[in-house]
Order: sequence, then structure tokens, then C-alpha cells
Amino acid sequence: MISFIDAFKRELEIESVQTRRMLQVVPAEKMEWRPHPKSMTIKALAGHLAEMPLMIVLAINQDEWDFANNPYPPVEMSTAGELVTRFDWCIQEAKAALDKGSDDNLQERWILRAGDQVYMDITKWEAIRHAFGQNAHHRAQLGVFLRILDIPIPGPYGPSADEMG
Repeated sequence: MISFIDAFKRELEIESVQTRRMLQVVPAEKMEWRPHPKSMTIKALAGHLAEMPLMIVLAINQDEWDFANNPYPPVEMSTAGELVTRFDWCIQEAKAALDKGSDDNLQERWILRAGDQVYMDITKWEAIRHAFGQNAHHRAQLGVFLRILDIPIPGPYGPSADEMG
């Protein structure tokens, strides 16, 4: 049977292709656009998506992430090229972390918190599953943002309506 680590490596490889395709179509001139005042800008959303693989790194290499003591400053990205470059770097970091991980390591606890406020107290393998779920969620969210702007989007698991003509 395949190990969790090997399954995560395969999933990372497959999903990274689809996420990269979405990041490649983000227009620089629309980076500050948002569909609603409560929504992130395209820049913030696409940047978050580009850096999502780092959650895999954190889950494997640390036992917790405390925003209060270790806030995450996102890297500045203003073009599709910068998004893809950052994403590719984050993917390489995630692959390296998975190479060092083991299924035994994945059974350990992982906590996401901000000081005393605990957001998650789960196993490391659940944290990695959560990262993949977040990737799919934010990639779809970005697709909706781009669709509203009438920007053709790639289909992740088959052709999109734009690709079908």
C-alpha cells in the first residue's frame, strides 16, 4: 500500500499543475480588484494561493504555528510571472519537506493558533489534507473572481467553458 507521504507527493504534483495554470492568467492590471468590500483583492488571494504549499512545510517541520508570535508576512507579488515563480519555489519547499517526512511523523499533533486562541489542533497528516483543501478552495475562488472579470480560466480537471469554445 502507498504511504501517506507518497500519496501527498503525488497529489502535490497533480494539483500544482492546475494551480500554476490558474496563477498564469492573473492580470497585473486587476491586482487591486475585489468583487465585494469584504473580499480579498485578486493580489491577496492569488498571493495566498501561491504560498499555500508552505503550510505543508510548516506541518511537517513544526509542531505548531502561532500567528501571535510568528506572523506570516506574504511576499510581494504583482504579476502572474512573480506569482508563478513564488509558487514554484513554494512547491519545491513542500516537496523537500515531504521527502524528509514519514508516516510516523504525520501522526504527531499540529496546532494552529494566535496566542491563546486555538484554530486547529489536529494531526500533521490532517494539516496537510487541510492545505490541499485550502488550495482547491482558493483556486476556485480565484476562478470566480476572474470569471466575473470575463478573463478566460483554465479548467482544472477537464476543459473549462472558455477552453471548449
